[in-house]
Amino acid sequence: MDQDALLRRAVELADRARARGDHPFGALLATADGRIALEAENSVGTTRDVTGHAETNLVSAATRRFGADELRSMTLVTSCEPCAMCSGAIYWSGIGAVVFGLSEKGLLALTGDDPENPTLDLPCRTVLSAGQREIAVTGPLLEEEAAASHAGFWRG
Repeated sequence: MDQDALLRRAVELADRARARGDHPFGALLATADGRIALEAENSVGTTRDVTGHAETNLVSAATRRFGADELRSMTLVTSCEPCAMCSGAIYWSGIGAVVFGLSEKGLLALTGDDPENPTLDLPCRTVLSAGQREIAVTGPLLEEEAAASHAGFWRG
């Protein structure tokens, strides 16, 4: 699959999470040749675990399933820019690249002061660039499509 198709799948996962009663975020892990290796959705609402972001759920599953060499060659594709917590998890996992749809600033514009999503104004590039290894970051991409998952969800 190409990058846009992978990103659209991550948005579908966000829609699925929302339909289930969770925050509208989805993520997947793609191999170097563009195949989907794993998928994850946000589970904050249904598990009442504030760390249940799509990316952290994905990283947790990925590090149990794949070795360090495999993870370095993979790309985490997510419907929204990873927050600081998720960026840290991505860094520690060893995943080699990140592609995201809606930017953190775009998300903040949609969520406003909704206590369900106290967004930090801290781009993932800033967090990831503080590490000892380089992680390629691409995004924002397809922001309008990614933002559609959030329409009417947040009170902001």
